[in-house]
Amino acid sequence: MNKAANANRGPAIADGELRPDSSLSPEAVRALIRAGRYTGATSGLAPGYVQGNLVILPRDVAGDFLAFAQQNPKPCPVIGMSETGSARVPTLGATIDLRTDLPRYRVWKHGELIAEVSDILSYWRDDLVSFVIGCSFSFEEALIEDGIPLRHVSCGANVAMYRTNIACAPAGAFAGPMVVSMRPLKPADAIRAIQITSRFPAVHGAPVHIGKPEQIGIEDISKPDYGDPVEVKDDELPVFWACGVTPQAVIGAAKPAFAITHYPGSMLITDKRNSQLSAF
Repeated sequence: MNKAANANRGPAIADGELRPDSSLSPEAVRALIRAGRYTGATSGLAPGYVQGNLVILPRDVAGDFLAFAQQNPKPCPVIGMSETGSARVPTLGATIDLRTDLPRYRVWKHGELIAEVSDILSYWRDDLVSFVIGCSFSFEEALIEDGIPLRHVSCGANVAMYRTNIACAPAGAFAGPMVVSMRPLKPADAIRAIQITSRFPAVHGAPVHIGKPEQIGIEDISKPDYGDPVEVKDDELPVFWACGVTPQAVIGAAKPAFAITHYPGSMLITDKRNSQLSAF
């Protein structure tokens, strides 16, 4: 059943109008999402808990994708993987159902985006393998706790994300460009951000580029490929981190027969603590 059918179970939570209380547990937020009562971005929800990007592929190409992720740990750090045909990843949360517990999904055929939906029950197959990939929302919490301001958070916007000319290492059927997320920071904050995010290799780690977006193939920083545009002020540097949306660009290039991903910014909220991903 599509989440929209559950709208009569309680007051709707419309994207951009009302968000679940930040004091709710991950399980409680997932319950709201599963019931169709929230379909927006997940940044700031269930503070302290890991969020993840999602990639779901048929078993016949899942091995190639796992090899691709292992070859490209900066953009594709795998933090959880399902058994074939299972919508569960128990290491990330006993009650998680990958078919319903993300606010929005994207469905792909032969590299073409064919649908954006609020659940994937009607698309589910017994041959699917799911990968959960670390998300920069985890290190954002550490940056904010250190007093580093993040403009997209203060504005209530999604982070700006861009395709680059940085080629990922190919593996099997998969190859393509790295996607990066950008946060404008003052130089001193940028230096501190490098130190902080280096502690989180499971969620992209340190930046891959600072300043001069044209050097990584970004022609107009005001026009992100995913997410929302964020102003870069004259006294700031654009700081770029490898991003878990990279598999979506790679799926577009590799054109597997079938794939499902999260909608950028609408992540899986897990029961794992961000502190568990810190390397030191």
